[in-house]
Amino acid sequence: MQRWRGYESVPGGWGRSVVTIGVFDGVHRGHQAIIGHAVKRARDLGLQSVVVTFDPHPAEVVRPGSHPAVLTEPVRKAELIEELGVDALCVVPFTPAFSQQTPNAFVHDVLVEALHTAVVVVGDNFRFGHKAAGDVTMLETLGRTFGFTVEDAPLVSEDGLVFSSTYIRSCVDAGDVRAASVALGRPHRLSGVVVRGDARGRELGFPTANLMVHRYAAVPADGIYAAWLTRTGENAGRWAASVSIGTNPTFSGRERRVEAYVLDFSGDLYGERLSLDFVAHLREQRTYDGIEPLIAQIQADVEQTRVMLT
Repeated sequence: MQRWRGYESVPGGWGRSVVTIGVFDGVHRGHQAIIGHAVKRARDLGLQSVVVTFDPHPAEVVRPGSHPAVLTEPVRKAELIEELGVDALCVVPFTPAFSQQTPNAFVHDVLVEALHTAVVVVGDNFRFGHKAAGDVTMLETLGRTFGFTVEDAPLVSEDGLVFSSTYIRSCVDAGDVRAASVALGRPHRLSGVVVRGDARGRELGFPTANLMVHRYAAVPADGIYAAWLTRTGENAGRWAASVSIGTNPTFSGRERRVEAYVLDFSGDLYGERLSLDFVAHLREQRTYDGIEPLIAQIQADVEQTRVMLT
């Protein structure tokens, strides 16, 4: 998959394309349907498929301070899009100046001049241009002017529930990682670099990897979870992990942390970038009257994780 930063980076000789546009945070089942439709149409027509997305999230530029929790970091999002068979990914820097672009200018500059668009595939609720003034009807009108067609992919739903990034964020925020997995089509992933903590887990007999995650990352609600930990590089592998998210209330902690006890693993993970794929919520955070009840509960959590994942 070719990758471009900015539509100005599209090669001059780029041929006609089937294009889909969106933030695509999460690349969830709804997004997969839209992107998959674009890929199939491109192959049927013998054209190239292009995904146009934006960085940072438009909400942060239009309404500073309102950046939503991020379901997929840019690198991960690109990987997931590539897995869908897309030929090219164009990441448009969403700047204040770009946010002022009219719907007509966006279509002319991005779709017509840069990407030579033959077909645009978008969701039913697609909006574009300054103050989201453009919709699917306007896009169809502009398509007749500039020589491209528009195909709207219906929203994906199950049991009357439409899958959306907002819905998935709400699931993650509530700790319902199973529901998030259903909508995503895979477990919700959280990635971060292992940093040094208080070493309290080691003292209790359960050393943990303390992950420092991105400030906008969609972190599940406080609680204990069963997850798969993935390590890349020359020591690549996957291990079951019992994950604690919260402030360690038994020890009057204040800093919210993501700590993973990796089952059947020994070694140094400090400084490594790891990923956690959340499978199930085991229980809420609790305060214990002493160390022994806490150790017994941690042991029970580990055994429950083992039964669930191995």
